Amino acid sequence: MSAILFGSIGVLADTSELQRASFNEAFRAHGLDWDWSQEEYRELLTGSGGEQRIADYAQQRGEQVDAAAVHATKSERFRSRLEQGGVTPRPGVAQTIEAARRDDIGLALVTTTSRENIAALATALAPAIDIADFSVVIDRTEVREPKPAPEAYALALARLSERPDACVAIEDNLGGVQAADAAGVTVIAFPGENNADHDFERAARRVDHVSFDELRSLMSAEGIS
Repeated sequence: MSAILFGSIGVLADTSELQRASFNEAFRAHGLDWDWSQEEYRELLTGSGGEQRIADYAQQRGEQVDAAAVHATKSERFRSRLEQGGVTPRPGVAQTIEAARRDDIGLALVTTTSRENIAALATALAPAIDIADFSVVIDRTEVREPKPAPEAYALALARLSERPDACVAIEDNLGGVQAADAAGVTVIAFPGENNADHDFERAARRVDHVSFDELRSLMSAEGIS
């Protein structure tokens, strides 16, 4: 195992309910009578990309909506909520990052969210997690196609100078798992609260706690030291 690729900010911290609340605030700010319940939001999360999710939802309802503007407001509200504190690393994440640094294993954050969202989460998680520990950070400005396209992973691998079969990815959503798998990277599903019912059949394993030793053991079983 040469590198661990963390596939989203949701792998570092379970921000899904903060995201849902931020969507609903943005809807109200734009005069929309939408309100995504947790159950409905869980179903919507089977697809990737917040802006596309808004556009698809509007189309289903036969409404004309500026999805980009609504999503921009949602992102502002989300970052504001992060600034209020209370966000903590998901189980085992900080320890896994620490162990990887100790053993000189590469670290990358391979997300297609915005730089601003990454920065806001980095501030919220400090000092438990230091984004500077990631030698590669991919954000949405660097790829033409969001996940489930494998472009973000291909770019991260190129910057790490690593082969896909020497790395392991950790993803919390279906689109991310598909992207890592399409890039040839062994992927672990680490779903959060609102992804727990999804079918991660393309993942090599599903976990509720990230363990560096378990990742290494999995890769050894795959024939990668």
